[in-house]
Amino acid sequence: MSGAFDGTKHILPVRVYYEDTDFSGIVYHANYLRFAERGRSDFIRLAGVNHRDMAAREPSLAFAVSHMDIGFHGPARIDDMLSVETVFTHAKGARMRAVQRILCEGRLLWQARVDIACIDMDGRPRRLPADIVEKLAGYVSSDMSLALE
Repeated sequence: MSGAFDGTKHILPVRVYYEDTDFSGIVYHANYLRFAERGRSDFIRLAGVNHRDMAAREPSLAFAVSHMDIGFHGPARIDDMLSVETVFTHAKGARMRAVQRILCEGRLLWQARVDIACIDMDGRPRRLPADIVEKLAGYVSSDMSLALE
């Protein structure tokens, strides 16, 4: 499952399974991070950026979350069908920013602003290669409608 773009917004459907919940049947808080990671990864993949290709460069490159602001707004429960929405609002230099939210039937459950760094395998920041900036350019939006409330 890789989701789809709606303009510059990527939407990834995610089903909540038993393994995603705690003893109360509510999604364990850390699993929202997993859902969001899948949303960002699938966004980047569908935009034409391949993680294996980045690792094969000289020097090898990867993305790493450098900062995240999170807001929890409501619980998700077992069997819920969630929608992970991702919008990248910045991609230049060595940094990218994404705004994400997770909804269930249109109800906001979770929201985050995520700063991402392009790094080498020693953890040092590296400029985003021009071809990656070019691939992402058509998907980066200044639309802050998903901004943290």
